[in-house]
Amino acid sequence: MLFLRDGHRLHADLIGEPGRQVVCLVHSLGADGGMWAEQVPMLLEAGFAVLRIDLRGHGGSAAPPGPYTMQALGEDLAFVLDRLALGPVHYVGLSLGGMSGQALALDRPKLLRSITICDALPEHLPNAEEIWGPRIRAVRAAQSCEPIAQATIERWLTPQFQAAKPWRWQQILETIAATRPEGYAGCAEAISSFSHVSRLPGLKVPALILCGEDDHAVPPAEGERIARLVPDGRFHAIPGARHLPNVEKPEAFNALLKDWLAAHR
Repeated sequence: MLFLRDGHRLHADLIGEPGRQVVCLVHSLGADGGMWAEQVPMLLEAGFAVLRIDLRGHGGSAAPPGPYTMQALGEDLAFVLDRLALGPVHYVGLSLGGMSGQALALDRPKLLRSITICDALPEHLPNAEEIWGPRIRAVRAAQSCEPIAQATIERWLTPQFQAAKPWRWQQILETIAATRPEGYAGCAEAISSFSHVSRLPGLKVPALILCGEDDHAVPPAEGERIARLVPDGRFHAIPGARHLPNVEKPEAFNALLKDWLAAHR
């Protein structure tokens, strides 16, 4: 499905029988809805419908000129949910999807039944320019995400995963490389300058926080911090996973998510 918001296209897909409660899945920077392939069958079998939204500049969504803000990304998500009128959804966002999901939950809590925040920050890191500046400049100079793709996937997934599932590694690597450069750069600029910290204690949506125990991109301490900030936050670290525990350790990730959703139906 395609939606037009302020002249730019947003893409989403919805699968599952009408009338089911909906789980909305939102991806990381440099990915798209395909990063949830390990979760979709489980969610459908558990009786949910699944909505996957591509953030601006990713997947089937257009890349308007950057920079973007976390608030704007949250407003994109709210726009799609408003248009579909599905009732409140269970939101699951990883990395950028978790950061923009916090904006959505804080600004439009009535759109959500619950939120699962995975491998995400509550605010930009103190050395954000040092981390993101070179990547943004490299992508814009090359007009491609290919220069940053290999280093990105090595932060996301372990060598053991590459050896065990080279085909899945390659799928994710090619998705990073094919991400629209302005979409990547604009979203990276949003990650470089945001903070939800002062507002998270007032979050009105039940929150589960997950993180790969060996995440090199977002240390588990940041997830623990979110869990301390939000009311009754629940935190779990998933052993043996880096930045994409949903891909690397889907059995553990799915079990935690399934139990959480069952408790909040």
